[in-house]
Amino acid sequence: MNRPWLPNPLQGIRENYPATRLAGAPYCTISFRSLTTVLLLCLLMSGCASLPKQVHTDTPVSSAQPIVFGANGPLSRAQSEQIIHHLQKGANESGLLRRHLAVEAALTDSPLVTGNKATLLINGPSAFGAIFNAIAHARHTVNIETYIINDDTTGKRLAKLLLKKRAEGVTVNLMYDGYGSMDTPAAYFDRLRAAGVRVVEYHPIDALNGESLANLNNRDHRKLIIVDGRTVFTGGINITSVYSASPERRLHEHDDRWKWRDTDIEIQGPVVADFQKLFISHWQSQNGPPLNQKDYFPPLHDVGSQVVRALASRHDEPQPKIYATLLSAINSAQKSIHITAAYFVPNDAFINALTAAAQRGVRVVLILPAHTDKGFVRVAGRSYYSTLLKAGVNIYERQDAILHAKTVVIDGVWSTVGSTNLDWRSFRHNDEVNAVVLGRAFGQQMETQFQQDLAKSKRITPWAWKRRSLWERFEESVTRLGAWWF
Repeated sequence: MNRPWLPNPLQGIRENYPATRLAGAPYCTISFRSLTTVLLLCLLMSGCASLPKQVHTDTPVSSAQPIVFGANGPLSRAQSEQIIHHLQKGANESGLLRRHLAVEAALTDSPLVTGNKATLLINGPSAFGAIFNAIAHARHTVNIETYIINDDTTGKRLAKLLLKKRAEGVTVNLMYDGYGSMDTPAAYFDRLRAAGVRVVEYHPIDALNGESLANLNNRDHRKLIIVDGRTVFTGGINITSVYSASPERRLHEHDDRWKWRDTDIEIQGPVVADFQKLFISHWQSQNGPPLNQKDYFPPLHDVGSQVVRALASRHDEPQPKIYATLLSAINSAQKSIHITAAYFVPNDAFINALTAAAQRGVRVVLILPAHTDKGFVRVAGRSYYSTLLKAGVNIYERQDAILHAKTVVIDGVWSTVGSTNLDWRSFRHNDEVNAVVLGRAFGQQMETQFQQDLAKSKRITPWAWKRRSLWERFEESVTRLGAWWF
């Protein structure tokens, strides 16, 4: 009889564990050894960095005046107002979008950029199809940053395509995380290097190197692919074949493996330059070979009407930008907060923001996993259910797939897709990247997908939750002690 995989808490930084074959039962069983490890880890937590309990802005939201950028820089006040008016078309409550735009303007120096086209890519087959097609048509540069790249069918397909593009004279830069991709043989990367692909390993794992050990907990969790400086892909999907089939279909007639449910986004337009800057900055932080920046920033023109913001966080920031932006958007919500989260172990400030929103009449709905590759994290996340349910937050668990998506849509006008999980690891330990899209049209696409996920999820009712076993309650309380490490 197959037993569910029992993850070691020290492996919490790993996701999509490639050797895992998941059984059909929910992941709630935890070994005594794992519990002991968590307790030991908790003894080390007292000196660890924390997250800010509140997010402050320099400008009051009511007076913040959003300026929208175009391909050639900031637009005039009148042009910005025209963009905002266009985005609000079809909205019954036009003030919702303006409020979120004001919050975005007050939070950070990352610009709101118009003239973009954003396309949702649901699940691996759709995302890989678009990504490989874009790379196949690359003429100048391909930049890839990923947490996991496996030497499996999908990884081999990518390597073959990159080798072909190098032979055609396309410049290829690849950065991967030293922990997330530690199972990938060195020969995979050596073959790429031999063909002229520039390869950088983020924070390599070396037991004999003190700096390596000091950086062990800080990982590059970003998923970012930029082709010719004109098209960018980001989201939750790594370069691995676990995403090769959608939840709606099987790989083979008798295949009983769980399928993965994830979301990526493809963006074209002026904002691609901002994502390119994020890649180059990260590349330079790892002492990657010098890049001639003029090759990576072609003239960009409007290709759509969507306002997008490139948003990145680093583990060494005092206030991670993605965390601050999410918290502020939740605090500004007036009607609805719809969250789809693969790993949900947030801090108290995040929980307080969700419960406060529910108590002021905002409809807060979470879709979380019933099945996962990291059972320890799922159990820890469930320790927050009682507080959330008591406040009126609606909780659902996706039943037919391993939920790996990381998306939020608020008031139907503020949306984000990216690599960031709602846990301490993403907020404090990892480097992450997200796209924020503002507007009713894209928000409606996000809402449609949210409802489709909701239809395949089971609601956790307060009545049923109160009837869970004493053992489940014990597991939740103990695993929550190690939340900072997850």
